[in-house]
Amino acid sequence: MQRSGTWKLAVVAVAAAVTLVGAGAPPPLSPAKSPVAVGYGGAVSSVDADATAAGIRVLRDGGNAVDAAVATAAALGVTEPYSAGVGGGGYFVYYDARTRTVHTVDGRETAPLTADAHLFTENGKPLAFADAVTSGLAVGTPGTPATWRTALDSWGTRRLGTVLKPAERLARDGFTVDDTFRSQTASNEARFRFFPDTAKLFLPGGRLPVVGSTFKNPDLARTYAELAREGVGVIYRGDLGRDIVNTVNKPPVDPGSGWNARPGKLSARDLAAYRAKLQRPTETSYRGLNVYSIAPSSSGGTTVGEALNILEDSDLSRLSETQYLHRYIEASRIAFADRGRWVGDPAFEDVPTKGLLSQRFADSRACLIKPTSVLTSPLAPGDPRHPAACGTAGKAAPTTYEGENTTHLTTADKWGNVVSYTLTIEQTGGSGITVPGRGFLLNNELTDFSFAPADPAVHDPNLPGPGKRPRSSISPTIVLDRQHRPVLALGSPGGATIITTVLQTLTNVLDRHMRLVDAIAAPRASQRNAAKTELEPALYDSPLRARLEALGHSFSENPEIGAATGVQRLPGGKWLAAAETTRRGGGSAMVVDPTR
Repeated sequence: MQRSGTWKLAVVAVAAAVTLVGAGAPPPLSPAKSPVAVGYGGAVSSVDADATAAGIRVLRDGGNAVDAAVATAAALGVTEPYSAGVGGGGYFVYYDARTRTVHTVDGRETAPLTADAHLFTENGKPLAFADAVTSGLAVGTPGTPATWRTALDSWGTRRLGTVLKPAERLARDGFTVDDTFRSQTASNEARFRFFPDTAKLFLPGGRLPVVGSTFKNPDLARTYAELAREGVGVIYRGDLGRDIVNTVNKPPVDPGSGWNARPGKLSARDLAAYRAKLQRPTETSYRGLNVYSIAPSSSGGTTVGEALNILEDSDLSRLSETQYLHRYIEASRIAFADRGRWVGDPAFEDVPTKGLLSQRFADSRACLIKPTSVLTSPLAPGDPRHPAACGTAGKAAPTTYEGENTTHLTTADKWGNVVSYTLTIEQTGGSGITVPGRGFLLNNELTDFSFAPADPAVHDPNLPGPGKRPRSSISPTIVLDRQHRPVLALGSPGGATIITTVLQTLTNVLDRHMRLVDAIAAPRASQRNAAKTELEPALYDSPLRARLEALGHSFSENPEIGAATGVQRLPGGKWLAAAETTRRGGGSAMVVDPTR
């Protein structure tokens, strides 16, 4: 999100939750915003300058990459409340420089223990998405606070209370409203008005927040102070958790709105049973490098990894731009076909992770790609348990909808530790339901489940179940060299387009030899086993589109795909941090010391 670097005088007064600073008293000045920074002592990259600065502050005070990641994430809960926060979840990937190993935390939200495959059916039919998303039914047990605790306890050097301080101050003192924040509020205005607590916080005085005003969230500041003082147990076994349960099960809807805010089924037992899971990462070899990401319940690591394996035998560096994009699109199509059939929560489904990431399986699928013709979507999956050359197994599974407004951050420290962390409340604004007096929105993560099988004769690994994690596309990634030293780390928001954004950015850097900031800025294409491939305008309006159409590709336009951030290790102890140049208002990259 873009934060104004210009001091502006306020002209109107609004409610207490959001304060326009009076004439003669400028709002807080956000740090300068740049999409790239190079220097020493560590680096942070996120979509927001205030959040990136929070992470840098922790690094300057002697914290490590894990401490900085939690501080940045907490600050994003203030400045990016429609994308992330205490009421959501995410996936955390960590590189330990001392042991040269990669570790991950699955902090995905879970369905209530009473949930079954019919969670989103009513009168025998699946609910409309719009009816499900803005309801208690959509809310999963939050995993973000448990992720912070697990990461800090396992690898951090600072206490939770210490790393929450910058975010607590930011919530209390406020940040400057920009065009992105206002437009995101506007896109949610109608449903925010269904809930008086949400409207009071995000529609001060009944109006959209004014660009240049100062947005304060004192309720969230108090929530962070309570978490700092009492620990995250107040969510999973305490008063804050009871407030969440009450809000989910009795959504505080305005009776006059006419909105049927269906109650959820969350219980104190669900919160007490929740655990963020320490688990092994996915690992793929590509161009002599080792690519690590998150394993199921997210499909990100397996799907990006399979696509890279499919592309391994193609010398993408020597191909024309047309042939490069053709092969990238086809590899994405194939990997998504296999994702839809095989990936779900491994606590409930027999996910053949090893098979999906095997080069043998990738080779059996890569032979489907022809240089002069295009595969037809929806493409049927292969069988990683029994790979057959150019073979398919069963019917295609459609890609379910996932909200696109997640957020990603990357951090590195002077010791060489690296974090790639994607966190979310699912779609922009989550469920739209604010926990009264607590200052944060609840997720709508359970709508990432399939509402019903697309084909009753085909097994769907992503149906709801008791305590089950819905499938995700989140793909936080860390690349190591042969000596197991970091090369780069990156990730992106964007729902199912996360996978293609990460894949395209990786190939842009590793094959097309772009600078990281240029690879992030490059126009994107996203194919997810659909009839049409989505193109951003710079590709849709380019001669490349006609050349690809001549091969048989079909396209639709998507104004913006993803909003990536990354860090890259440079020689001599330097770090490069990179973020978007224009997407989501441009990102923010900083280093501890640009000059040493």
